[in-house]
Order: sequence, then C-alpha cells, then structure tokens
Amino acid sequence: MPAETLLLYGTQDIVFRRNMIDQSGSPDDIKRVERSKLDALLGICETASCRRQAILAHFGETMMQGCGNCDTCLNPAETWDATTACRKALSAMLRTGQRFGTGHLVDVLLGMKTEKILKFNHDQLPTFGVGTELDRKGWGSVFRQMIVRGFIEVDHDSFGALRLTALAEPVLKGVETVNFRRERTSTSSAAVMKTKSARTELTGEAAKLFEALRTERSRLAKEQNVPAYVIFHDATLAAIATLRPSSFSALAEIPGMGTTKIERYGITVLNAVKAAA
Repeated sequence: MPAETLLLYGTQDIVFRRNMIDQSGSPDDIKRVERSKLDALLGICETASCRRQAILAHFGETMMQGCGNCDTCLNPAETWDATTACRKALSAMLRTGQRFGTGHLVDVLLGMKTEKILKFNHDQLPTFGVGTELDRKGWGSVFRQMIVRGFIEVDHDSFGALRLTALAEPVLKGVETVNFRRERTSTSSAAVMKTKSARTELTGEAAKLFEALRTERSRLAKEQNVPAYVIFHDATLAAIATLRPSSFSALAEIPGMGTTKIERYGITVLNAVKAAA
C-alpha cells in the first residue's frame, strides 16, 4: 500500500556513529569497512537523484528511471556541476592503483604530505594537490555521491578500497556531465545559531538559569556519552528558564518534556530551577 516515509538525519548523528566506530575495540580493517558502510548510508541521504534508485543501487540492482514518488523526484534538490570534481577524484583513484579509501584519496587531492602519501610517493602524482577548490567535507560528499550513482564501488575485501565501475568511464572521459546535491549548511552551524538565538531572547534571571541548565545538560551528556541535544534541545531549556516550573505537572507543560524525559531528568531540572531562585 502507498506509504509516506520521513528521513531525519544530521551531522551530529554521523559524528556520533563515527566516534562509536573509532572508539570500538574492533581491528582497523573492520573499522574501515564500518566507515565505508556509514558513508554509503550518508550518500543515500545526500543523493540528488531518485532515492529508490540509490537504495537499489546499493544492493546491486538497477532501475533505469526515477520512481516519481520520492522527494528528489517530486522536488529536485539544488545541484552543482560536479563533473570536473568527479574526473579529478576518479583520476586520483586510477593513479593510486584503486587500492585506497576515501581518506587517503582526499589527502592526495588536497595535497597533504602525510606519512602514507610520502611512503607511496603519491606526492609525485599529477593529481596531487589538484583539488583545493573543495575542502575535506566537500570531497567526502563527492565520493559518497559517486558511490550512490554507481561510478565507484567499495571493495570490502580490500578493507574499503574504492574501485571504478563501468559507469565511471564516460565521466572520466568528459562525455557525461554530473550534477550532485549541493552541500547544505552544517547542522552544527545551525545549532550554534539556534543557541545564540535562544540566549539572545532571554534576559536577566532567565538568561542565568538558561546557562545553568546548559551546564547541567553538558554534565549529563558527558556522563551518558551522548550528544547534548539527546538530553534537551536549547528551545526546551529556554522554555524552562522562562516558565520556571516547580512541579512535575508544570514540567509536563514544557515543549520537549515528555514522560520519559521527566522520569529521567525531572528532579535534576527542578533542583536547578530551585537553586536559581
């Protein structure tokens, strides 16, 4: 039956998952595989093409036309001409022997003289340093979207090495033009602006309580090893600082304070409000 699906993701989600991978006790080769899987998932989130095509491509299936139902089919995303960037990335892959993952290839494109690059003499390649028009984040998006489009594939048996597919040839030769989804404003920047906005709207005692609540939220987040927004959003803290609830029933009236949040953090919040009185 027809259904609607809402995809929610942000930079903090990706950072949190990458930290989990990096801090795990798994061998380095397993970590590389897990990172490549995460990049593939993020690539589907970032794709400017049909999402159904992207998901099917991940599992080795091909659909020639867009589904006509997903958000990118119904409301095409803002794109940019990534043809030159793709050709540079594909060339870097070929010249390094298709034996390396995204991180090393980005270092080559940015002209980073890392120990690994010097070891393989990749600083002598024609593609070394030719990609300074993009930053590391921008190149990461290019590689992810190339995977989604099927131009390259991840060889998990070679610990995350990227390899060209048959679809890459016309792009590499300049016969095919490639448009990718434009990189959005980072979630972290948006979060900073939201925090500044919430802080600006508060004055006097409310502003002091807001900062005290943020400090308490940071402590809880550190104890639980989760991002601060998982505990409370700034909008919720701003509402608490303004309304100064003194009971559980009053807390229930605050946006973002559901039953679970009240059970976990209700006493902590009420004590913070009381201490600021």
